[in-house]
Amino acid sequence: MKKKMFYPVMIMFILIISLVSCNKDENIYSYEAMVPIYMDFKEFRQPPKVKSARNIQQAGKIYFKDNYIFINEVNEGIHIIDNTNPSYPKKVTFYEITGNVDMAIRGNMLFVDSYIDLIAIDISDIHNPVEVSRIENAFPEVLPLPVDFNLPYAWNKIDRSKGVIVGWEVETLTAEYHHWGGGWPWWRFGATMDFTMEGAGNAAGIAGSMARFMLNNQYLHSIAQPHVLKTIDVSNAANMLQTDSISSWREMETLFRYDGHLFVGTTTGMVIYSLANPSHPQFVSELDHINACDPVVVENDIAYVTLRAGTWCMNTTNQLDVIDISDIESPTLLKSYPMFNPHGLGIDNGILFICDGADGLKVYDATNPLAIQSNMIAHFRGIDTYDVIPLGDILLMIGHDGLFQYDYSDPQNIRLLSHIEVGN
Repeated sequence: MKKKMFYPVMIMFILIISLVSCNKDENIYSYEAMVPIYMDFKEFRQPPKVKSARNIQQAGKIYFKDNYIFINEVNEGIHIIDNTNPSYPKKVTFYEITGNVDMAIRGNMLFVDSYIDLIAIDISDIHNPVEVSRIENAFPEVLPLPVDFNLPYAWNKIDRSKGVIVGWEVETLTAEYHHWGGGWPWWRFGATMDFTMEGAGNAAGIAGSMARFMLNNQYLHSIAQPHVLKTIDVSNAANMLQTDSISSWREMETLFRYDGHLFVGTTTGMVIYSLANPSHPQFVSELDHINACDPVVVENDIAYVTLRAGTWCMNTTNQLDVIDISDIESPTLLKSYPMFNPHGLGIDNGILFICDGADGLKVYDATNPLAIQSNMIAHFRGIDTYDVIPLGDILLMIGHDGLFQYDYSDPQNIRLLSHIEVGN
């Protein structure tokens, strides 16, 4: 009899243990996340290196100064191209700069971002650049592009004392779940902050419209993180000094300087600051739009803004907005035009250039802002476009397919002058 009772008791005991284990396991969950890859600070902060000219593999931002074109190789450095003859541009050299995305030039001084640092480089001798100074942690919140936009950052795995974050790898992590969110890791979604500088004045070069740095005489205005606009005095490159920091509830993306004002493209609208005191920009006005990624350019009393879908901004609209800024304190939307997937844009004497993503380069007569779409001058298809720089008669255009140069001295007969391909 005792023997017969032993088995049911054992079975019941095993079931109880199993149930307890299952309940315990229910509080443990697994998830995939991006964990950081570090580079030691000493290795990271080595001076930029000069390498032989090489093929462009992943074209980034573009800059022009004194017949030289500077093209960013994303997170790796800068290609230097002699553009004395736009029909036959020549690759000169390559500056290896870890974590570089953008650049600006004032006189013979090249300012570049290197992940979290800002570096000043003397390029008096284009073949022998010399690091003059750097501001360490100038952009403390900068992170490299995610390996998968659908995965979260494992924010609780980030330890900046280990070095600069130079990349991500995907790991399967476990954590204990508590109701009402306790025990969940804190992460954030979104793209990395990249940096562009907009040249201004006789001593500076010219950048495209995807600018997140803007060089204004002796001051560099920088989107240091999505909600912070910094101003840095770079008149003495050996001793760069921050003069201002402005916080905003908006997520700032691009900068454009025109007629004493700074135009800031944000995910929720265009914001205008006065540069009457360039060391301390002052808010003037703003104009809201739908949640979208947007660069802005300005000519005369009109601002042109492109909004695009298919980005981390999570919008579904692709359009060109035309804004009246004749009353700078009260900008007004004049008209919106549908687009395919617009990125960078440029305006020169009423000629509007739009990089409409995979739908190519589009050129419009914008002298009548209310009839832009019906006044298309040219459409260059079959190229994936990113940003442009109009230079009077020559247009520089960068995209996934490389660097293109066009002669638009006769707007009705725009000609391709040269093309430097991406890849081998």
